[in-house]
Amino acid sequence: QVQLVESGGGLVQAGGSLRLSCAASGRTARSYAMGWFRQAPGKEREFVAAINWSGSSIYYLDSVKGRFTISRDNAKNTVYLQMNSLKPEDTAVYYCAAPDRLRDDTIVLVTSVTYDYWGQGTQVTVSS
Repeated sequence: QVQLVESGGGLVQAGGSLRLSCAASGRTARSYAMGWFRQAPGKEREFVAAINWSGSSIYYLDSVKGRFTISRDNAKNTVYLQMNSLKPEDTAVYYCAAPDRLRDDTIVLVTSVTYDYWGQGTQVTVSS
């Protein structure tokens, strides 16, 4: 069992930056891949970024490539999402998630059905 807690959301002007954090609890937390998803009002939840358990494989939504960076600090059981050059269309509730598969590099990380554990979400609002 893994518990995930996001933090770092807030209100920022377009062009600004935020860094989201996702702290994972549990002895094996560092052995899970992690993903970030977002859901805007009236829209479906969409994949944003993911990183495998070792940090050797990273994936991004096309629209955030070059602006967002996912990273992990396994010593702290924490995954980060650095978001730069934010746009109003990035406004959403951001969730971190983990699949219940330890050290498994065969799973597809860009789809929400892969993930079993979810955080409560953190609001990101980008004003124009």
